[in-house]
This record gives sequence, C-alpha cells and structure tokens, in this order.
Amino acid sequence: MTKKDASLAPVPPSAMTIRLSPLAGIVMALFLLSGLCACLWAMLVSHSVDWLPKQVNWQVLRDGDITHHIAKELSHVELARKAADLERAGSWLLLGDTGPRVRQGCPGWLFLADENRIHRHAQSNAQARADKVVAVRDWLAQRQIALQVVLVPDKSRIAAQQLCTLLRPAQLQARAEQWQALLKNHGVAVLDLAPSLKPLGGSAFLRSDSHWSEAGAQAAALALAEQVKRTGVTATPSQSLARSLLPQALRPGDLVRLAGLDWLPQTLQPAADYVQASSFSQSSQGEALSEEDLFGDSQLPNVALIGTSFSRNSNFVAFLEQALGASLGNFAKDGGEFAGAAKDYFASPAFQQTPPQLLIWEIPERDLQPAFVDDLLLPAQ
Repeated sequence: MTKKDASLAPVPPSAMTIRLSPLAGIVMALFLLSGLCACLWAMLVSHSVDWLPKQVNWQVLRDGDITHHIAKELSHVELARKAADLERAGSWLLLGDTGPRVRQGCPGWLFLADENRIHRHAQSNAQARADKVVAVRDWLAQRQIALQVVLVPDKSRIAAQQLCTLLRPAQLQARAEQWQALLKNHGVAVLDLAPSLKPLGGSAFLRSDSHWSEAGAQAAALALAEQVKRTGVTATPSQSLARSLLPQALRPGDLVRLAGLDWLPQTLQPAADYVQASSFSQSSQGEALSEEDLFGDSQLPNVALIGTSFSRNSNFVAFLEQALGASLGNFAKDGGEFAGAAKDYFASPAFQQTPPQLLIWEIPERDLQPAFVDDLLLPAQ
C-alpha cells in the first residue's frame, strides 16, 4: 500500500475559526431568511413581481425563459437590488469585473456582452427573422408602402481595434453579410451601415455606451439619406435644420448602468464619455403653408422610421432629417430589439390613419440570432 501524501490531508480548523463559525452561520441564515421574506412579500403581498412572461409557449418553456423571467423580476426587489449593488461595486473595485452583461476591451472601452454571444439555433433564428421581414415587405406592398431595412453593425465589429484581449467569436464574422443575403435573395432593400462606419473605427461609437457617437450617427444618416433618395420617394414635408454645438459635457453610458455601477461616485465608475453634443433648430420652412395644409395631412411626414434605441441616440434622426431636407416620423423604441417598434407602430393610429410612403426599419446586428418568438401579427387588409 502506498503512503498517502500528507500535504493532501485536510487542514483542521483553527480555534478562532471554530469559535466564529456559529456566528458566521447565524449571519448567513439571517441574510438568507431576510432575502426569502423580501421575495415572498414582493410575490404574494405587494404583487410587484410578475410570475410569468407575457407570452408562454413550448419554446419559452424549453429555453428556461420562465425561470429567467422570475429571476429578473426578483432582482428588482429592494433588498436584492441593494445586495446586488454592493456585490457589483466590490467586484469592480477589487477585481475590475463589469458583470455578465458588459465586457471590458482596451482601457476605457466597454462592450455589450450580447454582441459576442453564441446563440442556440442561431441560423434558424436568423432565417425566421428574415422570413418575417419578407412577410412585412409583402404586407406593406399591398398598401403601396415601400420598405427599407437598415442593418446597424455591432460596436465590437466596427471598433475591433479597441477589443484588446476581448475576443469576438469567429462564428460571428459573416453574421451580418449572411442575413443581408437572405433578404436580398427575396428582393428586400437592405442597407448595411458597416462600410460607412468602418472608416471611423472606434470614433463611430461611444466608449462607455453601446450606441454610436454623433460622428457615427451622422455617417449612418448620410448613407441612409442617399439610399432613401435612390428609392424614388421624395421625403416631405420639407424643412431646413441648422446645427450648432453645445459645450462639452458628461454623457452617462448605458454600459455603466448595465454593469450596475452607475450609482457609484463618478470617480469610481468606469471612464466616462465627455461629448460636445449638437443642437438642431428649424431655420426655415421649405414651402409656404396654406390654411388647409396647416391643419391637414399634407404636412405629416411621408417617411417613417421604426427601430431601436440607435434611432433615439446621438441625434441620428436630426442628422437624417437634415440630410433629407425633410421631417420624418420617428417611431423607434428603446429596448424594442428586432420587432418591438414594428409591433407598436402597426397597431397605432399613426400608421392606420396616415400610413407613410416609405418605412425605414432599423435593426441591430446583435438582434439577428437570439431565440425568435414571433409576436408581430400583421392584420388582414
């Protein structure tokens, strides 16, 4: 029989550890009990927690989305939120950890983890979204409405030189091009903004935010304006916007908030962005308005925009209106992901009573491959 290595034997606890272990156990038990009571109160008494997501089907059950939903809801309970804040602060200040939703690239650069996530059934999910876009295009065509899809590339693709040790999976390299090909094979007009943003590199995006900078927003708007003009639709009503620059100021980044660090003093947070934002004002009206026009539909925009928070950040719409020389209807939605804004817009009086001639649908690359639940119902004509 071989002799056991004494170094592998368990180290007996010290006298101090033995004396303090009951106190540690009591503190842990009280902490867990208080957390349980807070969650039960939120779930059963205050009813501040929704048990189930809005839509429950077999895919939601299979992917574990119900447990994820409950966990997300419970994270909003006050005690849980405070405990999470303390954990996030400790992890950041001691280890430089930004949590599961945010990743650090080069010094001062933050990236959204969702951009580089590999999804199950990624190709079939992307195909389902492409099929939905084709269905929307055909549905709009029956109403004499043209569709222009705009694909916003990932920050981690355009600002690749700022990734440093953060790796972008090779499987994602052709994601955007493959999805565009699916649309183009069905004759859907799609504009990839990557060629317009790549010359700007990292300056196309904010360092501490998932969205583009004003330089990126302007480059994207100019490219889209040229594409709109090629559709043959003349954007109306005409207007002329004048741009002026505001003093440089702090711009809070959404990635700092997603990392759970926005409550810390500014000096302890990740490096912030300071930007000189633009201000736009209408300098002149393109045409004199008659009394009928002033109160009629002729002065409602004939170009509408649906999409995500990209269309609501860094003056993207103002840059686009300036490039078009006309106003447009912005129906983008923060957190709308792939089709949230489309769902709301198609059900709204704005679409049903005054439909546009051209609909622009802005879609971020990162929203192409997650699990797809089709809740965008297209009403019959």
